Amino acid sequence: LGSRFRQQRRPLVPCAPRAPELLAAHRSRPPCPVYEPAMGLLRSETMKYGMLVLPVQEARRYIDRLGKDTSVQFEDMNAREMRRPYRKHTQRLDECERILRFMFDEISKIDGCVIQTQKVEEFLAVDNSYKLETVEAELQHLYKQFLKFKENNMALMTERNQAVEESQVIVAALKILGTSSGAGATGSDLTTPMLGDDPLSERRLGYIAGVVPKVDEARFARAVWRASRGNTFAQFSPIEERVVDPKTGAAVEKSVFVVYFQGAMGSMKDKIVKVCTAFGVNLYQWPSSSEEAMVRDTMLRQHLRENDRALKAFHDLMRTEAADLVAPATTNQSGNSKIEDWRLFCIKEKSIYSILNCCEEGMALRVNVWYPANEEAKIQSVLKDAREGDPSGQGAFLNPDNGKWRTTPPTYIRTNEYTEAFQEVVDTYGIPRYQEANPALLAVVTFPFIFGMMYGDVGHGTLLLLSGLYLVRNSESLRHSQPVLFSARYLVLSLGFFATYAGFLYNDFFSVGLQLFDSGFEDKEGNGQFTPTYDITNSGGPGPYPFGLDWAWVGASNELLFVNSLKMKLSVLFGVLQMTVGLLLRWGNALYERNLTDFIFECLPMMVFMMCFFGWMDVMILYKWTHPIDNAPNIINSLICMAMGQQDEFPLWDGSVELAKTLMMYTVLSVPIMLFPKPFVLLYQHKQAEKAKAAAGHHLMADEEQAGSGGGHGGHGEEFEFGEIFIHQIIETIEYVLGTVSHTASYLRIWALSLAHQQLSLVFFQKTLTMGLEMSFPANGIMLYFMFAAWFGITLGVLLGMDVLECFLHTLRLHWVEFQSKFYKAGGEKFAPFDVRKLIEQSSAE
Repeated sequence: LGSRFRQQRRPLVPCAPRAPELLAAHRSRPPCPVYEPAMGLLRSETMKYGMLVLPVQEARRYIDRLGKDTSVQFEDMNAREMRRPYRKHTQRLDECERILRFMFDEISKIDGCVIQTQKVEEFLAVDNSYKLETVEAELQHLYKQFLKFKENNMALMTERNQAVEESQVIVAALKILGTSSGAGATGSDLTTPMLGDDPLSERRLGYIAGVVPKVDEARFARAVWRASRGNTFAQFSPIEERVVDPKTGAAVEKSVFVVYFQGAMGSMKDKIVKVCTAFGVNLYQWPSSSEEAMVRDTMLRQHLRENDRALKAFHDLMRTEAADLVAPATTNQSGNSKIEDWRLFCIKEKSIYSILNCCEEGMALRVNVWYPANEEAKIQSVLKDAREGDPSGQGAFLNPDNGKWRTTPPTYIRTNEYTEAFQEVVDTYGIPRYQEANPALLAVVTFPFIFGMMYGDVGHGTLLLLSGLYLVRNSESLRHSQPVLFSARYLVLSLGFFATYAGFLYNDFFSVGLQLFDSGFEDKEGNGQFTPTYDITNSGGPGPYPFGLDWAWVGASNELLFVNSLKMKLSVLFGVLQMTVGLLLRWGNALYERNLTDFIFECLPMMVFMMCFFGWMDVMILYKWTHPIDNAPNIINSLICMAMGQQDEFPLWDGSVELAKTLMMYTVLSVPIMLFPKPFVLLYQHKQAEKAKAAAGHHLMADEEQAGSGGGHGGHGEEFEFGEIFIHQIIETIEYVLGTVSHTASYLRIWALSLAHQQLSLVFFQKTLTMGLEMSFPANGIMLYFMFAAWFGITLGVLLGMDVLECFLHTLRLHWVEFQSKFYKAGGEKFAPFDVRKLIEQSSAE
C-alpha cells in the first residue's frame, strides 16, 4: 500500500522551488464531497485511510499539533528497511531521561525536597516554551554538577566514617588499657615485656585492630581462629554511633575487633592481615598506651566536629540547588516542579520523534495514517491553521485514499467517563472487529443488573453505592494517584445501585425483611398459618404485594422453597432473554455485512432453535405465574415429555401439548439447516467466482506477463477447502446446540450466588447481633458493642470484599461466554492514535 501511495502521490510532494505554486493549487482545489456517517453506539467509528505529507523542517511542530487536537494513528513506513531518520534525536532524549532518573534519585535523598507532579493541564499550557537544546544543555550542566556533589559527599562521608570507626577503636582501647598510666599502672603499656628480663621477653604480645560489619562478625572470628589454628584471641565490641554507607546511604551496623596473638611480627600477623583483607575490613592502629589513646581520641573528636560542619554546609548547598529544581518554572508558577516539567517534556519529545522515525524520507516526509471519517475536516483545519505559522511556506497536507483498503481498519469506539470501564471489560476479552456489534453498549446495563441479581441486598448494596459515590466525588484526587480506582468509579457506582435495587426486589436488608407496605398475607387464627388477602385467582380482586417480595415470607418455614423457586426461574428468564439479544446482534452483524448466507442458514435456524425450546420454557414459567391452574404441570417434566415425544398428562391449557410437539419439530429441523446448507452454498459461490475469474483471465494475461511473478495478482490467495469448511460447520453446529443447553443452565449461577449471599448474611447476623440481643440485661447492652464490631468486620471482609469479587467474576463469565459467544468474534485491532494528553497523563501517574 505504501508503494502504491508513493507511485500515486509523488508528484504532489512539495519541493522548495515549487512550494508556492503547489500551495496555491492546493488552496484553489475544490473540496471533494465526503460522506461522514454519524457515530453509532453499537458499532465502531467509520475510519479513513490517507497519506500525511510533512515539510522536513516543521514536521515536529505539525505532529505536536496533531497529537494535541486530533485523533490520528500513524503507520510505520520504515518497518522493513528499519531506517530511522531521527535516531540521533531519540538517543539524545534517552540520555536526557537517564540524567533525569539520576537526578530524581538524588533529590529523593534530600530531606524536605518534594517534587510537585500530576499537573497535566498546567504543563500542556506551557510545553511549547521548552526547547530540546536548552533543556538538554541545562541537564548536562546539572548532571556534571550533581556528579561532583555526589563525589564530594562520598568523600566526606567516607572520611567521617573512618574517623567514627577509628574513634570507636580508641574508645575500645581505653576500656582495655585504662584511662591513666601512673606509677602503679605498669600494665597499661603494651610495649613493656611480659616477662621482664627473661630471655623470652622479646616475644611481645601482637595485636591487630579494626572494624568489621556486624553481620560478618561470626564468620570473621571463625576465619581468624582457623587461620591461626587457635593461637589468637579476638574481642568484639559493637559501635553505637550510626555509620552510613556513602554509596547506598543506608545505615550499617559495625563492630570494633581486636585480635591478640603471640609475637608482634612474623607469619602469624601476615595470616591475620590476609584474613582481614579477604573480608574487606578497615584496619586501624591500636594504641600502645592509654596516653597515646587519649591524645588520639581528642584529635579524632575535633576532626569529627569539623567533618560534621563540612557535611552540614554541603547538605545545605545541595538543598539550595535542589530547591530550584523542585520549585515551579518561572513560566509556570502554578504548575509542576521544573524538573518534572523537563521529564514530561522529554517524554513528549521522544514520542514525537518516534512518530517521525516512522515517516518515509524524501523532499518531504510521508506517512500513512488512519483517522475517523468524521474528523477529517477537523484534521484539515488543524493543518491549515498550522500552515499559517510555517516560515518555509510549504505546509503539510492530508491526502485521503478513497480506494479499496488492503488492510483491516483499526477499531475506534468513542467512550466517555461512564462507559470507559465497561468498554475496558469487553476489550479485555478481545477487541471488536471493525464495525462489529459492540457488546459494551448493552453491558452498560446488563453487567451491573446481573451483578445486582447475585448480590441483591439493600444494606450491602447501599454500602457499595456509597463507596462508588465517594470515588466519584473525589475522582480528581484519584485521577493520577489511583488511576485504577479512577477508571472504575462509575462501574462501582452502577454495581451498588443495581445491588440496592435488587435488594428491594428481594426485600432483604442485612437478612432482615423491610415492612415497606402492608403484607398480602394474614394470620387470622394466630397459629402461624398465613392465608393470602389478595386475589390469588387473578380475577379482578385486590392485587399482591406492590413491589418485590412480601416481607411475610421472611422467616417462614417454607421461605427457602419459595424464594429458591422464584430466583431459579428469574435466572433462567433473564438468561434466555440475554442470549436472545445476543442472537439478534448476530442478525445485525450478518445484515450489516450483507451476508445472506449466514443470515439465512445460521441466524434464522439459531433463533428458531432458541425460541422453540427455551423460549417455550419461558412462556411456561410466565403462564404459570399469571394463570391459576388446578393441576399445575412440573416444567422440567413437561420439557422432558416435549423432547422425548411422550404424552404430557398435565397440560398448561387445552392445545398446549400439540403446540409443544410442533415447536419441538421446528427445534429438531433447525439443526440440519444449521449444519448442511452453508458449506454447499460456499462451495457454489467459490465455483462461480472461479468461473468469473477464468472468463476474465484473458483480459489480464498481458498485464500479468508484464507484472511478472512479483505482481501479486495471480490469485494465489488462501485455498478453498470444502472438507475443512464442512468440518468447521459441524463443530459450530454442535457447539451451538450443546452450548445453548449448558449456557441456559449456567445462568442458574445467578440463583446460586444470590442464595449464598443471603444465607451468609443471615448466619453472620444470627451469630453476632442476634446472640448479643438475646443476652440478659445488662450483659446485652455491653456485648452488643462487641457483637456489632464483629458483625461489621465480617461484613466488610467477607460480604463487601470476597463476595463482591466473586459476584463480579461470575457476572464477567456470563457476559464473556454465555452472551458474547452468540455473536462476538473479536480479533480486531484497537485504534491507537497519537495523543499527547493521554501520554502525559499516563506519565504523570507513574
